[in-house]
Amino acid sequence: MERAHQINPFAKRDSHSKNSILTYKILTIVTWLLSIIVSFYYTFNRPHDGAWQWHTIWEQNDLYPTAFRMNHIIASIYWIVLFVLQGGYIVHLWSGDAEKLNAACAVGSHFILNNLFHFAFVMLFVRSYFGWAELLVIVNFANLTSLYFRHPGYARFIHEAVVSGPLAWTFVAIYWNGAIMVPHPASLVSRIFGNIFIWSILVYGLFFIVTYKDYTMGFNLSVIAAAIGVGQFFRQIIAFQWIFAFTIMATLFVATVAIAIPAATGKDFGWQRRQEADTERAPLLGDN
Repeated sequence: MERAHQINPFAKRDSHSKNSILTYKILTIVTWLLSIIVSFYYTFNRPHDGAWQWHTIWEQNDLYPTAFRMNHIIASIYWIVLFVLQGGYIVHLWSGDAEKLNAACAVGSHFILNNLFHFAFVMLFVRSYFGWAELLVIVNFANLTSLYFRHPGYARFIHEAVVSGPLAWTFVAIYWNGAIMVPHPASLVSRIFGNIFIWSILVYGLFFIVTYKDYTMGFNLSVIAAAIGVGQFFRQIIAFQWIFAFTIMATLFVATVAIAIPAATGKDFGWQRRQEADTERAPLLGDN
């Protein structure tokens, strides 16, 4: 059992060897750059090895007028900020502070796996292999959910960059890609189901806000809801979906502010009390 624990890259550890730290540094940088390169490249270029149904990321988004079609500007800004934050996380792998270094290494395996899943998802998505892309995004959702609940108590520089940012996007991407994948994505039936399923974004966000006081999840999901709202508004002004999306955005944003401001001013440390009482269920929102 002890040897299995040592081999398992997802096992919790209080410290990491020099070799494992070096491995995390190399694989983290390589997979992060891989994720960035394919995201930027296929934002502006179609696959060259290709068929007529192969398009850029946002061409695919616009070709299928689903109930989860996004505004590419807002969504792109979300990813640019996330990539920058992830770069800040990676810097901590060179930290001289043992606590920060161990915390960065502890989530490294999940982060590397997330990058690989994102790379594969983009490669499949732009080539219209939506079924396989959906499978990967669901598996990555399981990976990131496991990360969220298995590694509590880490600082914001880890939580936003490695956990809540990718997790929020992956949750919505299940619907985004899934709506494209189904037959007749622009049909009335698909729109009705879209009108229903979009409310899961609100439920999912409020779960983390209420249960864990995780204002980063609330903010991330509100931004993505805004991307959907703007995308739906410019697609069809007379429709429910953009109204629902903006309602979800506003609700999550207000709930986020209600949690974030007391936490920032030091007037409410409820999440810290929860962490001390039950470290296995605490949010990953400690200070740097």
